[in-house]
Amino acid sequence: MAIARFPVVVIDCPDPKSLAEFYGALLDWKVEQNEDWWSARAEYGDSISFQRVESFRPPQWPGQEVPQQMHLDVVVDDLDAAEAAVLELGATKHDYQPGTTFRVFLDPAGHPLCLCLS
Repeated sequence: MAIARFPVVVIDCPDPKSLAEFYGALLDWKVEQNEDWWSARAEYGDSISFQRVESFRPPQWPGQEVPQQMHLDVVVDDLDAAEAAVLELGATKHDYQPGTTFRVFLDPAGHPLCLCLS
């Protein structure tokens, strides 16, 4: 028996509104504010929330001086088209690309984000 319906991922960042807008545009989800938090929410209920951390330090991937702790994999049908779109939204392509079926980017707050072929 499940004790919860679905998890909500909460990401620390310096600017919750702008990061919610980035992921909202990437995933075509609605962006909303909930008191001090901002969220990107799918029509079917899944969401990612963002909270402000004043002393936020972005992860230093692939190094571990500031570990990534978590990252999102976003499944796409076309890596080239998805790359163009995510760059236009404000992501940065990381110099280190360890695979051929996925590409690593940094979101506007510096979190690693992978676009992966479906």
